Amino acid sequence: MAAAAEEPEGRRGRGPRPGPAPGSPAGRAVAEGSPGGGGRRVFSPAGEFREFSRRQLRDMERLFRQYDAGKDGFIDLMELKLMMEKLGAPQTHLGLKNMIKEVDEDLDSKLSFREFLLIFRKAAAGELQEDSGLHALARLSEIDVSTEGVKGAKNFFEAKAQAINEASRFEEEIKAEQEEKKKQAEELKQRKAAFKELQSTFTQ
Repeated sequence: MAAAAEEPEGRRGRGPRPGPAPGSPAGRAVAEGSPGGGGRRVFSPAGEFREFSRRQLRDMERLFRQYDAGKDGFIDLMELKLMMEKLGAPQTHLGLKNMIKEVDEDLDSKLSFREFLLIFRKAAAGELQEDSGLHALARLSEIDVSTEGVKGAKNFFEAKAQAINEASRFEEEIKAEQEEKKKQAEELKQRKAAFKELQSTFTQ
């Protein structure tokens, strides 16, 4: 029987490593899909969902926590049912199941915070059908969030265009740097050629 992995010397005799603060997006989804941190991949909302500002992510988390009645880090089918009713877009039982299925990457039939954020990513990318429950959720919750006076959270659907513009600007900066390096290399080449020509003149 294999021996248990020895703990690093610096950690011996100490308690468990402190995790992210509970209640924060990172703390809520340390081990995605596992409230107790059961060994699944670490998830950083700000790191993965860069198209959204930190303030937008906080407001999405606030909305998520509002309907996470069980406080277990998930929105299950009944909690989603209540959410859609409160948003004014009630769904059938099958409709609710289809909503979860569309973003349920770990197939546990409920929404983790990361999967909840996927709804808004898909909405911003125009990947949701206009008559779908998820589209209604993104659209109606957008209105609810914006009424709180949150700057930048007024239109989630502009996030994709903003991300594309930022990417284009970044590519333009890289291209400009490459052109500058190319120009410098050409000038250096010309100087070397002129120097060699000058040398050959003196050696004749």
